[in-house]
Amino acid sequence: MRLGLTNRPDRPSPVVVALGAHCDDIEIGAGGLLLSLAAAFPGLTVLATVLSSTPVRAAETRAALPEFLPGVEVDIEVHDLPDGRLPTHWGTVKSMLTDRRADAAERGGADIVLAPAPYDAHQDHRIVAEIVPTVFRDQLVLFYEILKWDGDFGRPNIYQPLDEKSARRKVELLGKHYVSQQCKPWYDEETFLALMRLRGIECHARYAEAFSCTKAVMDLPLPVEGIPPS
Repeated sequence: MRLGLTNRPDRPSPVVVALGAHCDDIEIGAGGLLLSLAAAFPGLTVLATVLSSTPVRAAETRAALPEFLPGVEVDIEVHDLPDGRLPTHWGTVKSMLTDRRADAAERGGADIVLAPAPYDAHQDHRIVAEIVPTVFRDQLVLFYEILKWDGDFGRPNIYQPLDEKSARRKVELLGKHYVSQQCKPWYDEETFLALMRLRGIECHARYAEAFSCTKAVMDLPLPVEGIPPS
């Protein structure tokens, strides 16, 4: 079964809201998808919001996201809430996400919202996942995954196949821009390629990224009363 994304009649290209608790979350979880969207929709608009950062990490994100989205309009917000403490800032997080929804509404509304997964073991990721559906009620939300030592993998149900060039470009950009994270023993090319290879097997592709979706609405034309559908 395939889920397609097409241009809407009221605007030339989709609007994507990408949300991360930390500065590399979006690129780790959905960097391949961003590369694919940028290639497919030159007029794409991406509104990215990161909630926790330091000045060094914020600079990394501001340099990284435009390379994951070449030729795309990217609006980047990086906030400085404390790492590991987002649950104690619940109201502030919700206000930040609500403001981002308003930004998307000015552009006709978000077609896709990217966010951490609800089953993620990191408390900062989980609080974002908890709040997102209460803010973006009428949008397609794709929850991405981030590999870590906790062993918190879920069972995704949405896949974005990636060719080898895109998968390796994602890894290259993560290594190039997030130098501050390379001290972590899991932050390397082998890790990222291994996860994408695993998810590729699950969708009959060489590489893939995987997402979870809790609700989606099929956009099929409704038959006019008395007239059979064509």
